Amino acid sequence: MKNITNVYEAVGSNKLKSNLVMLFFIAFVVGLVWIYSQAFGYGPEMIGYALVFSGVTSFASYWYSDKIILGISGARPANRKKDFNFYTVTENLSMAAGIPMPKLYVIEDTAPNAFETGRDPKHAVVCATTGLLEKLSRTELEGVIGHELSHIGNYDIRLMSIVTVLAGLIVLISDWMFRTSRVSRNDDNRAQGPLMLIAFVLLLLSPIVASLIKLAISRRREFLADASSAKLTRFPEGLARALEKIAKDKEPLEAANKATAHLYIVNPLKNHHDAVGWFAGLFNTHPPVQERIKDLRAMV
Repeated sequence: MKNITNVYEAVGSNKLKSNLVMLFFIAFVVGLVWIYSQAFGYGPEMIGYALVFSGVTSFASYWYSDKIILGISGARPANRKKDFNFYTVTENLSMAAGIPMPKLYVIEDTAPNAFETGRDPKHAVVCATTGLLEKLSRTELEGVIGHELSHIGNYDIRLMSIVTVLAGLIVLISDWMFRTSRVSRNDDNRAQGPLMLIAFVLLLLSPIVASLIKLAISRRREFLADASSAKLTRFPEGLARALEKIAKDKEPLEAANKATAHLYIVNPLKNHHDAVGWFAGLFNTHPPVQERIKDLRAMV
């Protein structure tokens, strides 16, 4: 018997899972900082310095991300007359979602794909390729735009900026501790053999764990945006069909690179294969397309 999920249940479930992963990440950071402090004798001021440094280095990326990404992608502003469907679909769904109309941009490329960027709903951008606008029906386009608007409404750019700061903090502290671990500031810590051993293991593993958690949060937000799009458009099948078309198109998106690939609705680097198995899936920026389609088609 087919397992049918109400779109509201799907949104609620994905929000809960996303929040749980985020809470685990924060707990991991706090626990890591405590172990390092106890093992190496550093005070809380060290954590403060690292947090400030990590935050400052991420500020410019957060504030100017839209301009940087649009410049890298070679996107042009959308034209209401030339890109009528794109413009009117976004206009209608923005009103339905209760968020300001984002700025619209188009990448001249026949590979179908789209992404959103911007620091908040008032400074948001939705960008689509000409391939997407030409190859999708209006209903399918509504599913894709609903997905991108859901990212905006869910403040995913802001959330991922916070996650990036936390991941950067872990890498920074781990590197700092590794460089100074040979000279402990507190001789008494030499007696803390088990704690010191744990700290050294975490020095090696924590940057990898931080990256994996960051990717896990990114994947969960994709599921949430899919469910939110289904809720907004009232037609999950529209996005499911769109994802099928985008995934089956084998043409790589020339404007995309490893730095921007995670932004797109489907991984634009077509030389990849959806991960097979649990371990391989840990390193994906996107959930497997077939899994997303399956979830959408289980919604009513």
